[in-house]
Amino acid sequence: SQLLTHHATHAGRRLTANLLSFAGNIIGSGIFISPKGVLEHAGSVGLALLVWVLGGGVAALGSLCYAELGVTIPRSGGDYSYVTEIFGGLAGFLLLWSAVLIMYPTSLAVIALTFSNYVLQPVFPNCIPPYNASRILSMLCLLLLTWVNSSSVRWATRIQDIFTAGKLLALTLIIIVGFMQIFKGNYKELAPSNAFRFWMTPSVGHLALAFLQGSFAFSGWNFLNYVTEELVDPRRNLPRAIFISIPLVTFVYTFTNIAYFTAMSPQELLSSNAVAVTFGEKLLGYFSWVMPVSVALSTFGGINGYLFTSSRLCFSGAREGHLPSLLAMIHVKNCTPIPALLLCCLATLIIMLVGDTYTLINYVSFINYLCYGVTIMGLIVLRWKKPKIFRPIKVNLLIPITYLAFWAFLLAFSLYSEPVVCGIGLIIILTGVPVFFLGVYWRNKPKCVNRLIGKPALCASLSSLPKLCLNWHQKGQGTPYIIPHAKLKLPIVFYVLVAFDF
Repeated sequence: SQLLTHHATHAGRRLTANLLSFAGNIIGSGIFISPKGVLEHAGSVGLALLVWVLGGGVAALGSLCYAELGVTIPRSGGDYSYVTEIFGGLAGFLLLWSAVLIMYPTSLAVIALTFSNYVLQPVFPNCIPPYNASRILSMLCLLLLTWVNSSSVRWATRIQDIFTAGKLLALTLIIIVGFMQIFKGNYKELAPSNAFRFWMTPSVGHLALAFLQGSFAFSGWNFLNYVTEELVDPRRNLPRAIFISIPLVTFVYTFTNIAYFTAMSPQELLSSNAVAVTFGEKLLGYFSWVMPVSVALSTFGGINGYLFTSSRLCFSGAREGHLPSLLAMIHVKNCTPIPALLLCCLATLIIMLVGDTYTLINYVSFINYLCYGVTIMGLIVLRWKKPKIFRPIKVNLLIPITYLAFWAFLLAFSLYSEPVVCGIGLIIILTGVPVFFLGVYWRNKPKCVNRLIGKPALCASLSSLPKLCLNWHQKGQGTPYIIPHAKLKLPIVFYVLVAFDF
């Protein structure tokens, strides 16, 4: 009986830890960015709040579908592995291509621009910070963290641990102060007569763009498939984790927005360049400095986590032969993928110069949803191709069908409303088709082509990075050799914990 009690207690602790980890990875810097974009396209306070609630419901449906895929195809790599397994190498490569060229760099650019806005807003309280000042500070932040991630994995992990506390402090403070305002009777904008008073009539396209803005904050719900192996009895506990964590995140996001409206009118929120800073200035008095500092810490940690993860994705793609082998090189002493980090940094710097924050959010959210939908479509295809395969979790087919119906609506009307932004994303993805056939599918390439793109390298796997380093030293006929590196000790769970830390 003592043994059973011990196992039950241990299982409960593991479930609680995974619940907190899952919720913590969804909640991130996006909640400090998206409220303005959601409200702008929704046209009223009430409809904006409904978008946040429905966004949580859509995330729950997607999470359930990913849970089935995660235990049916127990391979590392998430979406990339599932799409490759179900649809073949070309589809998997295009997903990787879009992640390397669009999703990660654009998300990094959005978070870096948000960091600079929150740092500069107290310096320019009565106007929008200058364009050049915002871009220069964003670039300096990105270059600094690229140097940190190139120099030491240990420094990167410590930055992540310290700066993640910033988002928790800011959100907790906003929600508590918001409840205090409601108890004092300061909820004029939330009364039904005012909440659904539209200053513009939103079209279906506007609603689609409102959902795209909100989905940026919910990005990270597909993190769940990374922790399925750590759950005891995933068939029971995985759905439980979804049904607890997603409502928790939705509650936090919805009440954060409610708190904003207890201090600001819709017009004040829309005119604010840093919503949390404006909130702090109105209600916190002498302690208003806490908000820009907390959000800056949160976004700084988000940039660091995204750099860490995106560089490892490039490394994995190069290891599998889907990207140039140069990106699989790791520094012999620091065990850091410097070429991959430099590529991510360069792509982010370019994207940072070509669009404003909210246009970039529409851009990356459209591509994110496109990839999510293709992955969930794979669940239905797998049911048809392999009906007898063992599925520890098997969701009702109405769940992926409902998600895909919403997915089709969102993508169609987003493309209609923002044809240039979404069209550019589609064109960039399609440029991966000739790259795949020339670089991956074409096996017997001439020697001159192989010299140009580099030969595939024998690389350390991600799980062995803390113990191994690759010395890209040509020995004999160009075979790289691996040097043990025992000094660096890094918990593998870190790779998971920072994967979607916005």
